[in-house]
Amino acid sequence: MAIERPLRIALLGYRSHPYCGGQGVYLRFLSKALVEAGHSVDVISGPPYPQLDPRVRLVKLPSLDLFAQTSLFPHASLRALRDPINRFEYWGKLTGGFVEPETFGRRLVHHFRDRRQQYDLVHDNQSLCYGLLQLQQWGIPTVTTIHHPITRDLEIALDSARNGWHRLLIRRWHSFLTMQKAVARELNHLVTVSECSRRDIAEAFGLPIESINLVYNGIDTDEFRPCPELPREPFQIMATASADAPLKGLDHLLEAISRLVPDYPALRLVVLGQPKPGGHTERLIERLRLADRVRFVRGLSTAEVAQLYARSTLAVVPSLYEGFGLPAGEAMACGVPVISTTGGALPEVVGDAGVLVPPGDAVALASAIAELLEDPARREELGEAARRRIEQQFSWQVTARQMTDYYQTLLTHADR
Repeated sequence: MAIERPLRIALLGYRSHPYCGGQGVYLRFLSKALVEAGHSVDVISGPPYPQLDPRVRLVKLPSLDLFAQTSLFPHASLRALRDPINRFEYWGKLTGGFVEPETFGRRLVHHFRDRRQQYDLVHDNQSLCYGLLQLQQWGIPTVTTIHHPITRDLEIALDSARNGWHRLLIRRWHSFLTMQKAVARELNHLVTVSECSRRDIAEAFGLPIESINLVYNGIDTDEFRPCPELPREPFQIMATASADAPLKGLDHLLEAISRLVPDYPALRLVVLGQPKPGGHTERLIERLRLADRVRFVRGLSTAEVAQLYARSTLAVVPSLYEGFGLPAGEAMACGVPVISTTGGALPEVVGDAGVLVPPGDAVALASAIAELLEDPARREELGEAARRRIEQQFSWQVTARQMTDYYQTLLTHADR
């Protein structure tokens, strides 16, 4: 028998600001959709903290937030280092590791020690930390969303490594995967966001595929919407890509743009993201002589991002792999024609409402961009089809309804 009462839900994120990536976006919009579905939602997060709907309560679990520091040697006060969790976090960062998920889990255990009855369930957003196993052992129904296995990020990063020392640093950074694999095998309730991720997680973590439940991500179709009152800027292309991250495929898009410039001298690229000063992406832009054609933007509100999409002629998603593909879905919700690679789950999101090309193929990207630049009628057709697809299959209202059904099923079984 289904549980029909409103639920008290804790959503967890070890770092949750939207500009940290798709996980922050997931927490922001899932919490909002669950509140609108009638539930009570707290987001428990480490810094940088999320931007939340006013109806969602934020519970802060402060950390040293060492990744906000740009210096080679992180700073922490002696007073802060008296705390053993802070010391572990500090030395992890100092030695090139990424220990935030694990230290977040240790702080979670302290937080929940006297709060075991406060929520009907806890829903973790891919921290996959050891602390979750303690919550589960205490009898707190615990769910984890795995967006995609970070093993794929590791593989692509290693393939792009410059030398053996760089590969060693990459392996050290990804050493948290040992924890994530171990925890995933012990958790009772796992959710992922696409069929592609479901298959990849099962393979990477050694799990039976039927143990992983599928609830697609959503897109906020109220905030990401067409703005017909705004004129499109001819030859403006927009992309959302974490610069300097090989997984996001920005290199291949930049190479495609450089191929197109002789035939389209007015071509411009706007990238929602920020490269590292003097890093790989900036050097590539300089080598390709694209400095006056590429503009990076960050810190925009959702409304400003939607307006940027509305002013663009088309959007490109050049990722080598996506566990879901929020940038594609957001552009489609804005009614922008989309060119996407077939990396990971992107074909599940884009379907036949966009143009698909192989990942890592700058020539195919350039050809697809040129074809759409020359065909205004096709661009309009794709933009309208994209909006319809997102509204019908990938809105957050659909996600919240499916997630609630899943919560109620697992709570019913937990009560038996």
